[in-house]
Amino acid sequence: MTLSAISYAAGYTTGLLAFLWMARTRKLMTEGVIILMFAGLLGGLAFAGLTQRIIGGTAGKTVLGAIAGGYLCVAVCKKLLGVRRPLGDLFAIAISAGEILGRFGCYFGKCCYGKSCNLPWAVYQHGAFRHPTQIYLSLANFAILGILLIYNRKSPPENALFYMQAALYSIFRFVMEFWRETPPPVMGLSIAQWACIVGFLFFGYRFTKLRKCVPSLCPDAVSASKS
Repeated sequence: MTLSAISYAAGYTTGLLAFLWMARTRKLMTEGVIILMFAGLLGGLAFAGLTQRIIGGTAGKTVLGAIAGGYLCVAVCKKLLGVRRPLGDLFAIAISAGEILGRFGCYFGKCCYGKSCNLPWAVYQHGAFRHPTQIYLSLANFAILGILLIYNRKSPPENALFYMQAALYSIFRFVMEFWRETPPPVMGLSIAQWACIVGFLFFGYRFTKLRKCVPSLCPDAVSASKS
């Protein structure tokens, strides 16, 4: 097994364990929640590959597609299973935790590589010294996970961690794209950056709206401390 495959496996395993830990912490360890965990995982994997193929025109996976696909699949499955409790926070912690190790799969596989540079920490990939953007993203997710765990201590409304995670990731990924080798830009920005702008506006709006919700009038605005 290659280092890339080991890193990807470690990332998925870490993400699943983080999800289960959050489910236990929130007292949500039920059969329905476990089914939704795998629905999110499989949906995320499917959309990650499909989005990369459609937008990037190459094999591989994109996290932006994985988040969107997992979100849609979980929403549909929740309807089918009759689950009404918000579960976004579980996925937020799982995604960030899994990405910390999973991005090293990209590093060892030499995909998602950066633009050429002469910085002291540049790595040699694809015939040139480049920004180690895979490691940048790993560190970004480490920072996001830390922010989420600190914010979680304040017993925020349920799903607040999910919206915060997606908004923060959109910011980090937008910046990171300036250092990555990407397809030709569209109006000065890469397609991923345009997706990040849309993602930040959507998830930032949902986070702000949730923070302002009155618990009795907003289904999502349930304090995590009541779990």
